[in-house]
Amino acid sequence: MKKKVLVGMSGGVDSSMAAYLLKKDGYDVSGATMLLTDDPSARENADDAAAVCRSLDIPFTAFDFKEMFREKVINNFIDEYKNGRTPNPCVVCNKHLKFGAFLDKAAAEGFDYVATGHYAKILSDPSTGEYKIKISDAGAKDQSYVLYNHTQHTLSKTLMPLGSYEKPQIREMAANLGIASANRPDSQEICFIRDDDYVRFIKETSGYVPKKGNFLDTDGNVIGTHDGIINYTIGQRKGLGAFGRPMFVMKIDVPGNNIILGEKGMEFGKNLVAGNLNFISGTYPAEEFRCLAKNRYQAKPAWCTVKVKNETAEITYDEPVRAITPGQSIVFYDGDYLLGGGIVADS
Repeated sequence: MKKKVLVGMSGGVDSSMAAYLLKKDGYDVSGATMLLTDDPSARENADDAAAVCRSLDIPFTAFDFKEMFREKVINNFIDEYKNGRTPNPCVVCNKHLKFGAFLDKAAAEGFDYVATGHYAKILSDPSTGEYKIKISDAGAKDQSYVLYNHTQHTLSKTLMPLGSYEKPQIREMAANLGIASANRPDSQEICFIRDDDYVRFIKETSGYVPKKGNFLDTDGNVIGTHDGIINYTIGQRKGLGAFGRPMFVMKIDVPGNNIILGEKGMEFGKNLVAGNLNFISGTYPAEEFRCLAKNRYQAKPAWCTVKVKNETAEITYDEPVRAITPGQSIVFYDGDYLLGGGIVADS
């Protein structure tokens, strides 16, 4: 019998082509959209996904995950910014919804696998049976960074058919097939904030009123006034005002409601601590190890030493890296293979 696959459909070209490729490979494919917010765009995306499924002649359904998304992703997003941290909502959503609730729902309905349009490769070591994630062939579009919370169980139930393609190839294939989403723009950075104005979103959604406070230099001198800590993130330069020289956000002092600024070059650091760790192998490394790491999605992998102790990791980069930011993910690689990652707690 054909293996049954439920593809997470956003209405975009990547998930549409994931469904097409899996059907072409002989799977019994269905599509499903997760309804995550009450924004009209959520229903528009579902309608687009349904249209793609009709064109591929596969079943389509929609799951209402709005309550879970609000609890796990949106509330976390707001709380992190209020506490001076910069969250990555895609990482949280992947962990709790796409490869959590969505996978559980698919299993309950008799599907063998779930699939997504992520650009990454899932491989199984034939000698050990261990599942691994390898970076894709998509270059800068590779999405392994946001997948480090996968486990051996979730990887055994997940397919990612786009790992061997580049994004322009996928768009060209979709156009040749007449798939409506072929030229649809890539989704914005934060899917639930349509205009990317996260400060407005936090204020309107939570009723939070940012309090003005002081800009301090690294010696503790007051050098200006800020508009509320949620407006700032580590390494930020724009929107700070004029100081006669380039200044960058170095630290966010939540108890004192201060933003500490430093001059150019001071935004670089070598040391950090991370928590909320996950290693794809299922076990924490017992010994200190060397690896490549990315402390932001768009950061270049850089060599570091990692020591795991008491479920936290102490990371020391060989060379200073820019903007080590509490709340962001640091992700570890062994060459092209994803080892795991965690959330930056301090630097």
